[in-house]
Amino acid sequence: MELKLHPPIVMLLCASLMKLLASWLPLVALPLPQAVSTGAALALAAAGFFSGMAGVFAFARQRTTVNPHRPERTSALVTGGIYRFTRNPMYLGMALFLAAWALWLGQLTPWLGIWAYVAFINRFQIAPEERVLAEKFGEDWEQFCQRTRRWI
Repeated sequence: MELKLHPPIVMLLCASLMKLLASWLPLVALPLPQAVSTGAALALAAAGFFSGMAGVFAFARQRTTVNPHRPERTSALVTGGIYRFTRNPMYLGMALFLAAWALWLGQLTPWLGIWAYVAFINRFQIAPEERVLAEKFGEDWEQFCQRTRRWI
């Protein structure tokens, strides 16, 4: 497995990077009133929470693992619920939390942290997971990939 960091740790590292970027490179402030940016940040954080938890609960209903370090222990291909809309609701939820954080910080430079998170997770988490799932679930996995996007 290529992954060396747990995805929530990656999210926290990216959130820290975003704070540093906002503090050290405050190049352009977001042109939003505080009430709008706060409301949007809270909405994104709530969407992130519900996306992530819906993914966790869907895995629990199928009695399969949510451990990102052990995709080979997956016992079921989860395709219902939120998985009809995204193949990675837990990672999407973390990206939405980062988007909320970027809005809260009020600068454009922190948005680079979301790009870093998505790039890292795609390469070091999702790609290895997808290889395991393709091997384990074959045609069912291929059909799922054809009808459901990786992110949104």
